[in-house]
Amino acid sequence: MTDTTRRRMMIGAGGAGLAAVLSGCVSYGSPTTEASVEPPAEAPAEDPAEYPAEEASSAAPKKKPAAKALADTSDIPEGGGKVFEAQKIVVVQPTAGDFKAFSAVCTHAGCTVASVQNKTINCPCHGSKFSIEDGSPTAGPASDPLEEKKITVDGDKIRLA
Repeated sequence: MTDTTRRRMMIGAGGAGLAAVLSGCVSYGSPTTEASVEPPAEAPAEDPAEYPAEEASSAAPKKKPAAKALADTSDIPEGGGKVFEAQKIVVVQPTAGDFKAFSAVCTHAGCTVASVQNKTINCPCHGSKFSIEDGSPTAGPASDPLEEKKITVDGDKIRLA
């Protein structure tokens, strides 16, 4: 076999493989084969008098309900904090009444920080420590700060913003 013949065989085989992959991508999860369609809602009554007064006034925008509280302020000790693993958030109180939140994901290797002690947020994987004041690293190997997260304090409730 010559080099030209081998090259043509490889290009042909590669093209056939690409075509097979692309045809699989096109049909996978096609909305026409897997989408569920809800039946149309009944048409509204033609006469506005048939609507109850409450329904007629429902066109006004509804107020968004408040987010569920992450913690009570009493749950976060002054000079310390608490890790919320499910939300990947750590909430701290560096000084009385000053609450802050940071990502609980260590910037070194992506582990979840485990504790807040002695005014540092501590990662168990490689020993990184972060300041509760601003999330900056105080002990390596992490060199980047924890990402600050927005929270609101409403009365005695702490919520993600």
